Amino acid sequence: MTSRHAIVSPGNAASDVASVRRVLLAESEALRIMAEQQTDVVSQALDLLTVKGAGRVIVSGMGKSGHVGRKIAATMASTGTPSIYVHPAEASHGDLGMITQHDAILALSNSGETPELTDVVQYSRRFGIPLVGMTSRADSALAQAADIALILPQVDEACPMGLAPTTSTTLMLALGDALAVALLERKGFSSADFKVFHPGGKLGRKLLKVSDLMHSGDELPLVAAAMPMGQVLLVMTNKSFGCVGVLTNEGGRLAGVITDGDLRRHMEPGLFGRTAAEVMTADPKTTRAGALAAEALHVMNARSITSLFVVDENKHPVGIVHMHDCLRAGIA
Repeated sequence: MTSRHAIVSPGNAASDVASVRRVLLAESEALRIMAEQQTDVVSQALDLLTVKGAGRVIVSGMGKSGHVGRKIAATMASTGTPSIYVHPAEASHGDLGMITQHDAILALSNSGETPELTDVVQYSRRFGIPLVGMTSRADSALAQAADIALILPQVDEACPMGLAPTTSTTLMLALGDALAVALLERKGFSSADFKVFHPGGKLGRKLLKVSDLMHSGDELPLVAAAMPMGQVLLVMTNKSFGCVGVLTNEGGRLAGVITDGDLRRHMEPGLFGRTAAEVMTADPKTTRAGALAAEALHVMNARSITSLFVVDENKHPVGIVHMHDCLRAGIA
């Protein structure tokens, strides 16, 4: 019985490395060429893709271009540009109904002659739906039909046979990323907006704010500056943060903190007869409710402390965040 699989000899490290480098250099050179050839046409394409109201960017492509299209649609959707991928063959069997006159279409085809895209293109022309084509041939059917054609440089595929879509799909993917980022910047999309679309996983945790984790209200360990240390210790014990915030006599601003370290430094027979103001560390390091929790954790690590008070613009304490809160949220 003969095997269906060819017998592959063990690889040669030097030739393997050379092959990988050749592909990477070929694709990076193609990206450089594409970057240099960009003109105002890309801005006109962005005008069409800046959909309003209920509009979305509909991305479509066949084969490897379709796989790239799915990624482009996902990137746009996650950065503030509503977008979905529509398979061109499925579109011909009813999925054209997914595309509305409020939308714009980004059609991908390296040759510009993909027959499966015909119905999508004709549908866009029939109902006046903006169409941006991405192709390597300016004389192709897609480029000629599109309102705006983004022409990829005609470069050789990195595949040694020049057949497998490699360099061409890299160019499509990179240009799609560039369009998504340009649309993001047009909208003024912020990290706060980004967090809304990325609540899960490590990325979502990195974008958590102090306000998402802080303790507030009755949980805050706060004492008056004139409070005797005997009562201060009771508050520290009951609130379980290992510290208390000391408030000014007038205005209720945060004047200082008392930590376990402060207690050890002032451990003497007359400690209980002293006031909070006499023991506190003045002008403590604080954070803002709108700061990233990762920033607060960095401060705590740098200062070798375990808690940070959260204050408003007038230094009134509005919360407290503990290192354990950050660790439990997966921020490290």
